[in-house]
Amino acid sequence: NDSIRRRRECQACQRRFTTYETYDPGDFTPMIVIKKDGSRELFDRNKILTGILAACYKQNVSSETIDQMVADVEAELKNTLRTEFTSQEIGKLVMERLKPVNEVSYVRFASVYREFKDVDTFLSEIDQLLRRKEPRD
Repeated sequence: NDSIRRRRECQACQRRFTTYETYDPGDFTPMIVIKKDGSRELFDRNKILTGILAACYKQNVSSETIDQMVADVEAELKNTLRTEFTSQEIGKLVMERLKPVNEVSYVRFASVYREFKDVDTFLSEIDQLLRRKEPRD
């Protein structure tokens, strides 16, 4: 899975041949994270992993699920073909993946990501979760 096989045809002699394209690390452009204060730093997937692990502490979330969430966020960022992302964009992607997995972990992560300042903010977020769970008539 580290190369792409392509069948080609020579325009001059019409002979068919195969080429293999591989990723050249020299073409790598690092992803940059723009922090809330405007500073910039290199993207570090371990920071996402650390944040999710903290949110999932003592919750029933497997390490495979956590690893998959981190991989999904990183892949989604890379697939945009952009090189700069705000920390808010990354936090939102993490929250989108945490919410269906574990609501307690989601609220924990949201409290840091959205900088909850008081109990009312927590209650508001929990109320929104509860309203989504209520069966609709």
